[in-house]
Amino acid sequence: MEAIGTGAAANVSSETAKGIFHQFEQKHRTLIAKRTSVQQDVDVAERNGEKIKADVLDWRHRLDEVITEKEKKVKELEVKATTKCFFGLCPNIKSRYQLSRKAEKDAATFDELIKECQFERVGYPDVAEPIIHTDFEAFKSREEVFNDIMESLKDATTSMIGVYGMAGVGKTWLVKEVERQLHEVEVKLFDSVVRATVSQIPDIKEIQDQIAYSLGLKFEENSPDVRARKLYGRLRKEKNVLIILDDLWKKLDLEEVGIPFGSQHKGCKILLTSRNQNVLSNGMDATMTFAIVDLDDEEAWEFFKKMARDSFESDEC
Repeated sequence: MEAIGTGAAANVSSETAKGIFHQFEQKHRTLIAKRTSVQQDVDVAERNGEKIKADVLDWRHRLDEVITEKEKKVKELEVKATTKCFFGLCPNIKSRYQLSRKAEKDAATFDELIKECQFERVGYPDVAEPIIHTDFEAFKSREEVFNDIMESLKDATTSMIGVYGMAGVGKTWLVKEVERQLHEVEVKLFDSVVRATVSQIPDIKEIQDQIAYSLGLKFEENSPDVRARKLYGRLRKEKNVLIILDDLWKKLDLEEVGIPFGSQHKGCKILLTSRNQNVLSNGMDATMTFAIVDLDDEEAWEFFKKMARDSFESDEC
């Protein structure tokens, strides 16, 4: 075995060793340049409020470990070279062989890291948890509807839920409270909860924008159809998602917006509000609908006192 090792070492000439070391240095410089380039992209992404992707963070971590380790070897090789023990002027052929093998192996490691550095983009939008102010009053009549909605959302057989009532009875107020509590619970019922206001004259692009913003999705296209396909694909990536569509006046074409539903995405639930139960039951085929009625006399009196108290305290300030 010793003879074989000695023979292999003897075959590493001074010129071969120089070539290996030169290749090592060249790939090391390329890797340093790649790291600088990626860091510049990371800096730009962070200034734009983006989070850095996991594969980029992992690549940088592994790169830093490799660079730290290999830079020590660069110094070691340079010392050997300058002391004439690397390029053939030292009689220790075995030492020259070992150093050449190390340089060759490290150059291959550099090569792998360079090939991995093919990031289309380094960051993604950081979507902050929404700050939802509801001033929700747990009147008995509202609390019952709220609890019914929460139970329906847990029911796997219920995919679309509707809330209806006259203007001003608190439909939006109620679904905002649903959204707030779903964001705050420790055991998440949905991976994402998004909300959009539809209004009397629906603006499809505006609805798409509201949903996309909550998902961290950016549209570069103007065509509603193209945007719908992009939104559809993004929503399909969510295992469980709740989409709240507030203030429907007539049937809304979910496909036109880009919302997968039913067999298209069984993990997608939709919560609707409207003044008209017919819009929910017949227009949208809601599985369950809940009515919000006027406050009874006692609740109305309590609500009036609270509003008067808040107004008085506000005037004092």
